[in-house]
Amino acid sequence: MPSNGRAQHRHLLSMRGFAASATQRPSQPQSILERVLPRSLVPYAQLTRLDKPIGTWLLAPLAAGTLSTTQAAVFLGAQLVAGLGILVQLNEYSIVLGASSLALVFTYPLMKRITFWPQAFLGLTFNWGALLGWAAVQGSCDWLVVLPLYAGGVCWTLVYDTIYAYQDKDDDNMVGIKSTALRFADSPRLWLSGFAAAQVALLALTGWSMDMALPFYTGLGGVAGHLMWQISTVELESRQDCLSKFKSNRDLGAVMFTGILLDKLIA
Repeated sequence: MPSNGRAQHRHLLSMRGFAASATQRPSQPQSILERVLPRSLVPYAQLTRLDKPIGTWLLAPLAAGTLSTTQAAVFLGAQLVAGLGILVQLNEYSIVLGASSLALVFTYPLMKRITFWPQAFLGLTFNWGALLGWAAVQGSCDWLVVLPLYAGGVCWTLVYDTIYAYQDKDDDNMVGIKSTALRFADSPRLWLSGFAAAQVALLALTGWSMDMALPFYTGLGGVAGHLMWQISTVELESRQDCLSKFKSNRDLGAVMFTGILLDKLIA
C-alpha cells in the first residue's frame, strides 16, 4: 500500500475509534429528545435531525455505528412513504414539483465525492420547500417571488453549512471528501461575506416583489447584522465555535420569521 494510502487507512481507523469511544462514554443527556426518547430511538432522532446538531460527522449514527445501513435504509423508506402520503394531498402542480426534487435528494450525497461545492447542492435540495410551499398554497409558482427566495435560501445554506463543514475540514481532506470549507481555504471570510450579501439582496428582492413593508425590512436588517456577526467572529479552527455559530442560524431564521409575521399583522 502506498504511504499516502497507509496514512489514510490509519486515519480512518483512528476516527472510527474516536467515534466508537465517544458513543460508548456515559454522559449526561444533551437534549430534550435524549431525555424523552428511549435510548434505542435516539440515533433515529439524530438521523432525521430532530435531535440538535451533534457536530462532527464522526458522531453521526451511521459513522459511529449506532445504526446499521440496513436500519437506516428501512427508516428512510418509511419516511419516503410518509412524505408521499403528504405530497399526494396537494394540488397536481405541487405533486409534480415535489416529485422533481427527488433528483436532487438522491444525488446530493454523492456530491461530496465529485465536487468541492456539495453545500451548493445541499442548498438546492434543502430550500426546495420555498418553491413547493408557495405552489401548495397558490396552486402554481410566481417565479418573480419564489426564485429570489429560493436563491437566497441557497446562499444562506452556503454560509451556515460551510461553517459547519469546517469542523471536519482536516478529516475530509485526509479521506478525499470535498467541501466548500476546503474550496474557500484561502479566503473563507470573503466567500462567506459574498454569499451573505447575496442572501440579503435576494431576500430584499423577494420583499419588494411582495410589496412588503417596514417590519419585513427591519427583520432583514437583523438578518444582515446576524450574518456580519457570525462571519466576523467565527473561529474557523475551533470545532466548538463553528458548531455554536452554525446553531445560531436558528436565531437568524426566527428574526426573519418575526419580521414577516409582523409585516402581515400590522403593515
